[in-house]
Amino acid sequence: MYTERASRLTGAVVWTNSPSEAGAGRVLPDGCMDLLWHQGRLLVAGPDTHAYVTAGEPGVWVGVRFYPGTAPALLGVPAHELRDRRVALGELRPAAEVRRLTARVNAAVETADGLEELALRLAADTDPPDPLLRHLVTALGEGRPVAAAADELGLGARQLHRRSLAAFGYGPKMLARVLRLQRALRLAREGVPFAETAARTGFADQAHLARDVKELAGLRLGQLLGRG
Repeated sequence: MYTERASRLTGAVVWTNSPSEAGAGRVLPDGCMDLLWHQGRLLVAGPDTHAYVTAGEPGVWVGVRFYPGTAPALLGVPAHELRDRRVALGELRPAAEVRRLTARVNAAVETADGLEELALRLAADTDPPDPLLRHLVTALGEGRPVAAAADELGLGARQLHRRSLAAFGYGPKMLARVLRLQRALRLAREGVPFAETAARTGFADQAHLARDVKELAGLRLGQLLGRG
């Protein structure tokens, strides 16, 4: 069973996943990075450029999903170094510190609360997120072209690409594709016909939507929605 709630950390989500049986899962690209807890260990999920297929073993996973572009500053590592990876927190921070942080999370009455407290502690020790990056996410999430968003921010193409790599793990065009995928999935799950979904989310046509879904998610749109 999967549950989630808004975090006290601005823009973040706290989630718990307790699979009832063994079976591979599929995590779709969403522009985010996650701080994870599993079997007493702390890990980090980097930004994905394609669906991440889990091993499928049953067991509780707890996570804090950070707003796009905010996790690298908290973790002290550029996002592109973690692209399409899951790594132990101990690979990113000193071992003694990670042992101390892990012990605090494991001692919490509710693991999700302990992990959220850790995220809040990390945020308190770092500078606030770059407001320009949040503006970029908002603009691309609304479907505005990358060039238009860059003009709004007053950034050149190279500068925007460099800052995007550090914050999101890939360039702004890839971020736009990922956010467009998420917009399309939300509409399709609400029952909006695929052709209308494509038109409303900026795809050239339904075939373009189908290609992008297959490339980013690894399945056809109907399969993702459980429609065969």
